[in-house]
Amino acid sequence: MVCAVIAILFVILPDAQARTSRHRKRTAFAVALEPFSLVHSVVHAVAAPIVHTAPRVLVAAAVMPIKVAYYAPRRRPRPPRAEQVDDADEESSVRPIRVAYKVPERRATAASRADEDYDQEQEAREESTPQIETRGDHPTVAGSRAVVRNGIAYAPSRAPQSVKNAIWAANTIRRKPYIWGGGHGSFYDRGYDCSGSVSYALHGAGLLSAPLPSSDLMRYGERGRGRWITIYSRPGHTFAVIAGLRLDTTDLGRGGDVGPRWYADGRDTGSYVARHPAAL
Repeated sequence: MVCAVIAILFVILPDAQARTSRHRKRTAFAVALEPFSLVHSVVHAVAAPIVHTAPRVLVAAAVMPIKVAYYAPRRRPRPPRAEQVDDADEESSVRPIRVAYKVPERRATAASRADEDYDQEQEAREESTPQIETRGDHPTVAGSRAVVRNGIAYAPSRAPQSVKNAIWAANTIRRKPYIWGGGHGSFYDRGYDCSGSVSYALHGAGLLSAPLPSSDLMRYGERGRGRWITIYSRPGHTFAVIAGLRLDTTDLGRGGDVGPRWYADGRDTGSYVARHPAAL
């Protein structure tokens, strides 16, 4: 009887295993063998009626646990899927990030201050531009520095009267041509040279009674530059600076003698002797 039970078990178990495996879905995963043990109580319940009459050797064999190998699928951890990055994401990752920000107030303040400074400079320039007044042959300008407009010199209103007279006198010959020796035989001539032009201006100011050549003007008045009138002389040429304007017969732009003219720019005085009328 014991042998029959064991034989039945061996026949039933493979069949059940086959059925189980028949309906089990195939898997691509590797499996490991795990032991399966029949519980002692199950075997004892089946063979209980015949245990008492069987020999002890057979009883021990019948109640021993039966080990059966079977396939138990074991899940392996799936490798992490590679994240798919769309082209749009790649493009978005390389796009620059646009950040909205507010311009600091101090920049706007600095710009406004720059505008205010510019306006103040413009106003200062307008204020510094002297107002020109024309009174016949005696044009004047506010301030203490003469200006030249269209070849005419405007005497500064703060200058002494003798200085104004010198400027107005030189205006009367500003179109005369250059003539060597002109203005030396008489103050009134059809043309003037360098020393004749300076002598004419000094005569109009009441500071010279007779024309002087350049060599004599090198010893005229007092040494050094004056406040209102300075005469620069050397052998062969003379010019004067009156209230900031240069009275000269040489046009530095053209490079030749053109006659008595007014110029707002200066010239090199390194080789000249500077003299000035007393108190001027």
